[in-house]
Amino acid sequence: MLRKLKPLAFLLCLLTGYFTSSAQDSAAFSGWNAASKKTGNGKYELTFSVPIKNGWQFYAPNELFLDQKTTELKFGDSSIVQDGSFMVSGIPKEINSEIVPGSKVKVLEGNVEFKARISIAGTVPGTLQGSLFYTYGKGNEFYPSIPFAFSVPLEGGVKADSTLKDSVINIKNPVNNCGDDVIQGDMLTIFLFGLVGGLLALLTPCMFPMIPVTVTFFTKKAESRRKGILKGALYGFFIFLIYVLITIPFHVVNNTNPEILNNISTNIWLNFLFFAIFIFFALSFFGFYEIGLPSGLANKMDSKSSIGDIAGIFFMAATLAIVSFSCTGPIFGTLLAGVVGNGAWPLTVGAAGFGIALGLPFALFAMFPNWLQSLPKSGGWMTEVKVVLGFIELALAIKFFSNADLVMQWGLLKREVFIGIWIVIGLLIVLYLLGVIRIAHSSPVKSYSFIRVLFVVIFGAFTLYLIPGLTNTKNADLKLISGFPPPRSYSLYEHKGNNKLFEPIHNNYAEALAIAKRENKPLLIDFTGWACVNCRKMEDNIWKDPLVDSLMRHQFVVVSLYVDERKKLPLVEQTVIKLSTGSEKSLVTIGDKWATFQTENFGATAQPQYAILSSDRIALTKTKYYTRSSAEFSEWLQCGLKAYQTLSKMRDQKEAQQKSALTSR
Repeated sequence: MLRKLKPLAFLLCLLTGYFTSSAQDSAAFSGWNAASKKTGNGKYELTFSVPIKNGWQFYAPNELFLDQKTTELKFGDSSIVQDGSFMVSGIPKEINSEIVPGSKVKVLEGNVEFKARISIAGTVPGTLQGSLFYTYGKGNEFYPSIPFAFSVPLEGGVKADSTLKDSVINIKNPVNNCGDDVIQGDMLTIFLFGLVGGLLALLTPCMFPMIPVTVTFFTKKAESRRKGILKGALYGFFIFLIYVLITIPFHVVNNTNPEILNNISTNIWLNFLFFAIFIFFALSFFGFYEIGLPSGLANKMDSKSSIGDIAGIFFMAATLAIVSFSCTGPIFGTLLAGVVGNGAWPLTVGAAGFGIALGLPFALFAMFPNWLQSLPKSGGWMTEVKVVLGFIELALAIKFFSNADLVMQWGLLKREVFIGIWIVIGLLIVLYLLGVIRIAHSSPVKSYSFIRVLFVVIFGAFTLYLIPGLTNTKNADLKLISGFPPPRSYSLYEHKGNNKLFEPIHNNYAEALAIAKRENKPLLIDFTGWACVNCRKMEDNIWKDPLVDSLMRHQFVVVSLYVDERKKLPLVEQTVIKLSTGSEKSLVTIGDKWATFQTENFGATAQPQYAILSSDRIALTKTKYYTRSSAEFSEWLQCGLKAYQTLSKMRDQKEAQQKSALTSR
């Protein structure tokens, strides 16, 4: 029985360790050191040392505790293996464990040093990257499998490029000055999505009944109508402010590491986490359980709602945000997860739209309390709104699963499979609204109101619109949902003849440059991502414009560089490079390389971003970001062609002058 419980105990300790160890590391360790020594052909000895302080203890290597290794070396490439066990300096001390009574563990104290021998098959890299997972503790405190990421030079290894900064590329001084000075973010669309999300949240059982209750409270408690209006407006403003303030940490994180938000949106495990969370949200909307923040937090906020006018109103708004979380949280979380990869400001803009939709009604009804009479009565219709939202959450959950599948190229959720699932969900919504199927707590449909019929028609029409997406025809483009399903190239069908898609060179910048030089064409770089919605919109809508398609096929050499490509770089290219900011970055995957190449040379982390270079890497234009206009994009491409022609003429003139000078001599 104890053996069966050990893995569970280890898992609990592991989760506890991940969330609390970072705060303890600085108290326990003065800092790790890693070094390497060549011992033979492709063989090296790694040395790890760390001073332990304040009575903390390092669990000795080569031991098992709770059926798990106390120390383990891991590398990102299968050609690197550890030879034998760790070699420990000193004799470990055996003590009684307070974690598992009756068992003993071996620990090291003071200055800890141990070594590991490794073998590398094939070409040896100039820099070795890996992770050492170690375990430490003190008394009944236990922190297992804590990672230490290390990078050490290897004697005799092939050194990779130490930087991806290309001194020739000068995007600030292009041949022609066309293009975008700043990212053309689709802020209006994001704001409108936030607004619609807020309006949907307003119609849920957690929010809608609060409008008349809150407004009546302000108008009746106020000394005058003017003060009642002022307090109601202030209450609505604070609701808006609270949702905007939630996004401030994203700005701090983004300023610290501009790539982090993009990494969040493309990380496969986070996408799987979002998938699971959205399923969890959907089941909540279906009525299986309620999601809420701790009641003590709401009570604490509510207790402060009586301290002064302005502060009290703010805490009343905060209380509303907390107690309504079971309804608003899933919708607001959907909004944040959907735009997180676009940067911090789109998050704030979306949150602002959400907050305005929630807060504005309180202000308006405080100004015009007679409007309360026109509000529909709370009732079963709000439950039906929640159920429909639950189905929509399921559809969005599939999108996050698709992101992970695209990034890893597993082929589990091809475009037609994705669309087929959405068709099934749309059909279920229609059947639910017609009363054919019922969910927990939903009431039988006794009559078909105009609103119900309207929504049946809307969801029914949308479901019918999706059906051609299952075919291999021109009607399968589905421009209304462009960017949400996988691209047409990620399909169950082979695209031939009239349906042949334009596919650029994939992740091979050097090959594209060579072809551009051989064919005497400019190079068009497409910084993109498998999980990039706006990239799919550009490919589905803008690239298929006849003029754009012709220019890209015939006038340019096009290369797509995927910043979220998770395939590993060859071992000799995996290295740590110094950025232009002075900081260091580890390059392990192809996506790491192209994301760094983009930020170092083109000053952006957003996708899509397009750049036009000559074959000798001269910037011909400013870069171009996402646009809805095919005319605007084709105009930019033609501007790049003119710049290429101008550059060619300048070179021809320079060569002619040099020949003339040689002849005159």
